[in-house]
Amino acid sequence: MPGLLQNHVAAVTGTGSGIGRAIALGFAREGAAIAALDIDGATAAKTAADIRSAGGKAHHFTLDVRDRVSCRDTAARVASEVGRVSILVNNAGINRRNAFTGDPDAVLKDWQDIMATNLNGLFNVTQAFLAPLRALKGRIINLASIQSFMHVRTPNSPAYTTSKHGVVGFTRALAAELGKDGVRVNAIGPGLIETPLNEQVRKNNPDLVKIFLDHTPLGRAGQPEDIVGPAIFLASDLSAYVTGAIVMADGGYRVI
Repeated sequence: MPGLLQNHVAAVTGTGSGIGRAIALGFAREGAAIAALDIDGATAAKTAADIRSAGGKAHHFTLDVRDRVSCRDTAARVASEVGRVSILVNNAGINRRNAFTGDPDAVLKDWQDIMATNLNGLFNVTQAFLAPLRALKGRIINLASIQSFMHVRTPNSPAYTTSKHGVVGFTRALAAELGKDGVRVNAIGPGLIETPLNEQVRKNNPDLVKIFLDHTPLGRAGQPEDIVGPAIFLASDLSAYVTGAIVMADGGYRVI
């Protein structure tokens, strides 16, 4: 039986590990050809190789989303080597945990680095792939966060919270603008997902994990695979009349 994403080409940023890798593998199982993008080319290559080993189609590309020229060049390579992209997942992102009242130089660097990746990178990649997405009535999925709606009371940089609010604003603005072209733009809002990005924080600060779990009705942290189902839904025709939406995958964190 054909998969839900048969005949689609999906470009996914941050595929080297965690949520991005899980989404790339999940999309490939549903029949999509994958352009695996990551600033660490070796990890993107591993994800692509694993997809091919499982019988799927994938190429990898080294991409720093902060580099606008590189984003355009990579989009052209993807079109040539994989095909025209009809699904874009903007997953690449970073976090820092310095308080705003901390060292001013460190706070400024956090702000600049986080905005460069989480917002400017989102802009750069989306603009680079916009032409095929419009031509094919494609789908854009942005990774937001529970911090798109609140500042979680754990050590977190205010820059991260601000950037994730921006992801939601960007999602809604593009949904409104690109709807006439048949392009659907949605976001996913993960809660605490156990990924390599936060492994050390979880290991060194179990109290932080407890704060999250005590506030999560399902009583557990999420796994990268918990984001795959919502991503497939938003990328497939199952969500043909859904745009400008934020699908929360937070174990119910925002309920209480």
